Amino acid sequence: MKRFIKSLIVFSCLYGMSSYNQAKAAEIITVKGTAESITVKGSDTMVILGQRLAEEYMNKNKDVTIQVTGGGSGTGIAALLNKTTNLANSSRPIKDAEAKKAREAGVEITEVKIAMDGLAVVVNRENSVSELTMKQILGIYTGHYKNWKDVGGPDQKIMRYSRESNSGTYVFFKEHVLLDRDYAPDCQTMSGTSAVAEAVSRDKWGIGFGGVAYFTKIPDLKILKIKKLDTKPAVSPLKDDKSINYEQIWNGEYPIARYLYIYIAGKPVPAIKKYLDWILGPEGQEIVTRVGYVPLPKK
Repeated sequence: MKRFIKSLIVFSCLYGMSSYNQAKAAEIITVKGTAESITVKGSDTMVILGQRLAEEYMNKNKDVTIQVTGGGSGTGIAALLNKTTNLANSSRPIKDAEAKKAREAGVEITEVKIAMDGLAVVVNRENSVSELTMKQILGIYTGHYKNWKDVGGPDQKIMRYSRESNSGTYVFFKEHVLLDRDYAPDCQTMSGTSAVAEAVSRDKWGIGFGGVAYFTKIPDLKILKIKKLDTKPAVSPLKDDKSINYEQIWNGEYPIARYLYIYIAGKPVPAIKKYLDWILGPEGQEIVTRVGYVPLPKK
């Protein structure tokens, strides 16, 4: 079989690095193999996870090329429907409109849950606020609360940071936290979770949200405890300041948690099925844990 050199752009890992700016760095990894190619596109939240999974799998399967890119969950699902990618990473479930478009095109979509993720709400380390209720978060992001003193903090204007509308994180937060209400007009949209982290770490009165794994190693950020109800105790997605509390996310005690998905169009070819089975197996789930996400709950 004809041999070739395959290239995969892999972002430098966010976790364990001294600066979130390093998350933007990239390196080219070249691996020799044969021409069996899988393309994966979609969620920016899942880019690091997707690339780590791909790298490990290619190291064990030299005849497979896997290329992983981001762009947002909506972008990945659109590419899947347009037949320009084999797999779509998504940090939200497929929308009804997307599923309808697939049916109209005669495409059968299969959903695979590969991991879970706690969505963290973060403020600058110098902000005295350490916990919020779900109602307060809704009020902040819809513009009802404009000053930190309205939620027990200092007399300072709240600066809101969010993701762009093609982001699965944006959609999930809007549906599950804002209860489908619109974001405040002055909410600043950022291109990725790393950009949210950078903005809030520089803005003493900023607030942002994103996958908890992105924020655990950034010293200038504080991950807030969240109250599901005013009468309930505040719950953190972390066991301590570093490790993610899987049990709190699995059992729903931490109120902002979600599944992470891979979507497939049509019946998967053997190479793709083998890759997905590996992700769902012990080796793949160990990488999920290592990268900083939450493995699927054990049955």
